[in-house]
Amino acid sequence: MFRSSITRHPIPFDTSAGQSAVDETAPPASVVDLVAGAAGCSPYLTGLMRREKEWLPFLWETSPEAVLESILNDIKAIDGDPMAPLRQAKRRAALLIGLAELGGVWPVMRATAALTDFADAALSKCLTFGVARHAKGPVTGDGGLFAVAMGKMGAHELNYSSDIDIVLLFDETRYASDDYGTARAILLKAARTAMAQMSDITSDGYVFRTDLRLRPDPGSTPIVLSTEAAERYYEAMGRTWERAAWIKARAAAGATQAGEAFIDRLSPFVWRRHLDFAVVEEAHDMRRRIRDHKGLAGDWDIPGHDVKLGQGGIREIEFLAQTQQIIAGGRDPSLRVRGTLPALDALVAAGWVKPRDREILAREYCYLRRVEHCVQMVQDAQTHRLPRDEDGLRRLACFMGEGDAKAFVADLRDRMRAVEAITEPSFRPRGVVGPEQTIEGADAVTERWMTYPALRSDRARVIFRRIGPKLLGSLAGAVKPTEALAAFDGFLRGLPAGVQVFSLFEANPKLVALLADICATAPDLARHLAGNAGVLDAVIDGSFLSDLPEQWTPPDLPPEFETGLDALRLWHREAHFRIGVHLLRSLATPDAAARAYARLAEATLAACWTLAEGETARRYGRVAGLRLAGLGMGSLGAGRLTARSDLDLVVLHDGGEGQSDGKRAIGAGQWAAKFTQVLITALTAPTGAGRLYEVDMRLRPSGRQGPVATPLSGFRSYQETEAWAWEHMALTRARAVVGDPELCRSTEQVRADILRASRFDRSAVLEALTDMRARLLEAGRTGEGLAVKAGPGRMQDIELAAQANALISGAAPRDLAAQLGGGGWLPQDACARLKRTHDLLSQVQQVLRLLAPGDPPTDLGAGGEAFLARVIGQPDAAAVEDACDTAAEDARRAIDDNLEEA
Repeated sequence: MFRSSITRHPIPFDTSAGQSAVDETAPPASVVDLVAGAAGCSPYLTGLMRREKEWLPFLWETSPEAVLESILNDIKAIDGDPMAPLRQAKRRAALLIGLAELGGVWPVMRATAALTDFADAALSKCLTFGVARHAKGPVTGDGGLFAVAMGKMGAHELNYSSDIDIVLLFDETRYASDDYGTARAILLKAARTAMAQMSDITSDGYVFRTDLRLRPDPGSTPIVLSTEAAERYYEAMGRTWERAAWIKARAAAGATQAGEAFIDRLSPFVWRRHLDFAVVEEAHDMRRRIRDHKGLAGDWDIPGHDVKLGQGGIREIEFLAQTQQIIAGGRDPSLRVRGTLPALDALVAAGWVKPRDREILAREYCYLRRVEHCVQMVQDAQTHRLPRDEDGLRRLACFMGEGDAKAFVADLRDRMRAVEAITEPSFRPRGVVGPEQTIEGADAVTERWMTYPALRSDRARVIFRRIGPKLLGSLAGAVKPTEALAAFDGFLRGLPAGVQVFSLFEANPKLVALLADICATAPDLARHLAGNAGVLDAVIDGSFLSDLPEQWTPPDLPPEFETGLDALRLWHREAHFRIGVHLLRSLATPDAAARAYARLAEATLAACWTLAEGETARRYGRVAGLRLAGLGMGSLGAGRLTARSDLDLVVLHDGGEGQSDGKRAIGAGQWAAKFTQVLITALTAPTGAGRLYEVDMRLRPSGRQGPVATPLSGFRSYQETEAWAWEHMALTRARAVVGDPELCRSTEQVRADILRASRFDRSAVLEALTDMRARLLEAGRTGEGLAVKAGPGRMQDIELAAQANALISGAAPRDLAAQLGGGGWLPQDACARLKRTHDLLSQVQQVLRLLAPGDPPTDLGAGGEAFLARVIGQPDAAAVEDACDTAAEDARRAIDDNLEEA
């Protein structure tokens, strides 16, 4: 029961008023101190206790939860005009909640939740009454009218004398077009009636003051809007502060199902895909305007300070949580919570707020909310100003249970200073930091920057002026500063807009260092970043620099083909960039990067496969029993790709009875072909979100002349009777990487059977190898220096020799080291020499493909050359070239000598 749960009480400021209330209400002995303290500090609570003294015994002898439930049930039971009954319910709720908090029966945030529950119930009753009073014609039931609770009400955090911020909308889809105008007029009348029931002041008081100004364009719109009109407004003109407001939005009363659906539809407006650090500056501007308007700027002290809006106040903590939520909530759904304390917890879990900061902010938030309530309980005034005079401060200290007013003020000052120390740096614009070094000739480059699209807006220029010196200082530290500056110039020139990216850099200085590193080492990657700056968001994720995963897992994708592909492309772009940065920063070896790129390709291919199957089924239905599998060839089959690899793929199918069950019925073979075309489009089509991979299907049976999808039986037959020796050699690296698991296993068995029983004997294989090497040489594939792919003794040459070795042995390993094992035509010492050369050349290739296109790339720049040399363990790029030539010559001799002997 309530009276046995009391753990504290206020100290009477006015002892005579406290004693008078005790005498008049005659509470149980265990409640006397609470009644005396509350009445001795609050004339408002004194008046409530006098008006409800017949009800107070019920409060003392009942649990607070049961008392609240009783009040809410009384509201639901109101029949007819709720004006007077609601005001009585408000008096009782105010007594319950105020005394429960003051007595330590409820913590402050339980009190705010109880206030919100009461507000929901009262608002629901008023909307029901308003609609019922005016309903006619097309308007029936709840009329589709609903109230969205905003701000503290939406978060279940109402303060003691709070008004309620709501947006009133109606679901226009309930009405035929001819009835729309009539329904809108009726619902407008209903809303006005409901708001009067809530806020009109009568002899019994009021329920809640209502604020409807958070609706779209409040100066020129009625108090009730259709959901369609609201959506159009937010899509076209919604501003950052409105996004922040809708973080806490909750369908609180009326047609709540329609309200929840509207909030879901508004999610893309509130939660942006990319990290939105520009909101920090907007939040700072908003705070500055509020402080200027309220006269809160400058030095401050506790007397007369605003505990809500002032420095170190309640709003500071809420702003900090909301801005971090807006920044990252589009990427991380775990941050999409309404309450301030749950938001802080989520931000800690996601790495956006330090645990120690959260501990301080959460503790002081609860304390400041208690102070706020005591300030308001004195006279039920919607104020957040602390008293200026000594008596007022002493009353507040007594209300908080502190007998020493000076100690209370000092403690409150320390608490608010602690909040300010955490929140203020998060919003304060950083000052301009001069570069430690300069770059010769930089002025000629930087002068043209203000003509670039990224710096067309005043806001972008302001932010860039703050980060520019730091950026130039980082570029000045490169091996060749002028080359790094030129690369950054290319990045900036290609950037379509700057505010978001510059804000991202300002909030995360490590990104400046990363971009400078990229510009100094990989100018081609910097140019790519200009058109794909969104990938920088991923760097802020705490897991970005952790070990690369053994298996990549795409996010849950929308089932719709185009939207699913766009989401996949965004994820792939970030993951691909992450591997590149790991290689660039030496967090991953070239060998690890090769495996990571391959695993990423497999995960991406699997996701595309699922989307393509769904899209093909949408067009043609499905063929019962049809199974599909994708056979990865070349580097994909071997599980080692580079940053610029395409995918060698063969699509196989098996089973399938009759025609598909769609409107356009087709057979199994045609369905598989249609699917393959959709898959290739999904992988290769360039869109605004990027392109995934180029796909090469020339290794399918009969090459370009063959069908794009091959039945497994036809694949087996072709390989057994028609395939060339080089096709069996290519098959040694093949691997079923995607599709129906059973068909993948069958495909692997077919591959093993074909290789084990190949119709090409040792001499035929070696003849084919000799012929292929000669053809490549005639085609100009001579190779030298950093041209590591093609040429005698280079990667392709070694891979062909290894494939021939595997085919002759009759085994089916895909890995080059295993293919160079025993049982083939190459002796052990030659295999060791070839593997050693291939390891070196593949490391060089992995680095080169990250830095630039071409084989070899035309110009690595000084930074790229230094990076290559460092990874390979040579003093400079020239030494790397010499090492490649020497190793390739050794491999060429090993192959040539053993071919002659064979």
